[in-house]
Amino acid sequence: MEFELIAKTFMGLEPVLAEELTSLGANNVQIGRRMVSFTGDKEMMYRANFQLHTAIRILKPIAHFTAKSAEDMYTQVRKIDWSKYIEPGKTFSVDSVVYSEEFRNSRFVTYKVKDAIVDQFREATGDRPNISVSNPDIKLNIHIAEDKATLSLDSSGESLHRRGYRQESVEAPLNEVLAAGMILMTGWRGETDFIDPMCGSGTLPIEAALIARNISPGVFRKEYAFEKWPDYDADLFDRIYNDDSQEREFEHHIYGYDIDMKAVNTARLNVKAAGLSNDITIEQADFKDFTQPKERSIMITNPPYGERISTPNLLATYKMIGERLKHEFTGNSAWILSYREECFEQIGLKPSIKIPVYNGSLECEFRRYQLFDGKMKIFRHDGGEVKTEDERKAMAEKHRFKKNREFKQRLEEEQENEDGDIRSFKFHSLERAENKKKFEPRPDRREKHDEDNDRRRPFGQRGKFDNKGGNRRFRDDKRQPRKSEKSFRRKKDE
Repeated sequence: MEFELIAKTFMGLEPVLAEELTSLGANNVQIGRRMVSFTGDKEMMYRANFQLHTAIRILKPIAHFTAKSAEDMYTQVRKIDWSKYIEPGKTFSVDSVVYSEEFRNSRFVTYKVKDAIVDQFREATGDRPNISVSNPDIKLNIHIAEDKATLSLDSSGESLHRRGYRQESVEAPLNEVLAAGMILMTGWRGETDFIDPMCGSGTLPIEAALIARNISPGVFRKEYAFEKWPDYDADLFDRIYNDDSQEREFEHHIYGYDIDMKAVNTARLNVKAAGLSNDITIEQADFKDFTQPKERSIMITNPPYGERISTPNLLATYKMIGERLKHEFTGNSAWILSYREECFEQIGLKPSIKIPVYNGSLECEFRRYQLFDGKMKIFRHDGGEVKTEDERKAMAEKHRFKKNREFKQRLEEEQENEDGDIRSFKFHSLERAENKKKFEPRPDRREKHDEDNDRRRPFGQRGKFDNKGGNRRFRDDKRQPRKSEKSFRRKKDE
């Protein structure tokens, strides 16, 4: 039986999420503001949580109603039979998202919903369920737009951007969902090498490897909220979790560089925790020493904005980026996420496409630069393509981009992206140090790698590809594929 579902995401990623849902087999996919609605059965809900790269959380609406006052809110919530969702002895919590003149305080809405549920149980049984903010058994979400309210079960629990592979972090790391969205927007699926010359804690390289290999980002998660629901189907989720038949080989390589050795060590630790060391190389290097790669490549990077972290010579940094791209990245495309218009101007190159994206409360742009030798006319005459047909259509959309965009603009506090968990990249000084390592030639891909570099699942080593597909097999016969009665625990590489 199919039911309504909502996938939450960050502003600017809605079309990417919709495409993911369509590929997953969801029905009635419709794009909204920071969300995509769709329909599906229980398996679709489990898969959406486990497989989507660009969703923050998956909600299952259980009631839509009109509430013009606090009394309306209380009455409508109390009409719901909560015994179907909250079992005796179980705890619950309520999150509120409010855009309304009548309900200006989201905490007040939370209290009214909580009171209605508690009063229903007290009247029916003489007992009341307890509230747990930190680790509830049932997590509810109420969304109010003026007088229209939607009350939902939160099937995800902890935000889906918290994949589970991050062991350490640099200051203000790039959010995993935003990183995955950036990569998917480029159309890259592993057809070439991938380069991030300012990789920080390694989020872009790791998300790129998951996309290239078509690995579900949920393999690192400890748990999902739906596992505590009364109708949880453990066997169904075990089948989804242990099915690696859609994973694929990756014949190219991913390179991450940073001038800060602490960031390099952090990125290496995270890559190893994800078990992706065979696919990702992290090195210490200064972007101004970057040289033309031997293989066809795509570059996706998130340079410093100078917004949250003080950055000396910010404009000079962007000028250097443009110079390196122009002279040492010809024949390839580079994608850059940034915030300040004056920074983009310093790059000195004409972007072929601009995509508005929110990084936290910052209204940024994700721009593509197509690098080629000689003049544009010759490049096109030789078959070069600056924009695809889909990109031309997107750029032609009315009001797609604001005229004279004010790059200092902020979202209002109540409209900030959910959890406030997208952050800008930590800047590392680009001054050359005598002991800094220059960009090294790429290692031979055919070089034999250690078994210790293999990605570890929460129950041990990554399963080999089974020729028949459909099940993960594990090298260590002391470990078994995930079973429902066991909790998620990831063994770290030694």
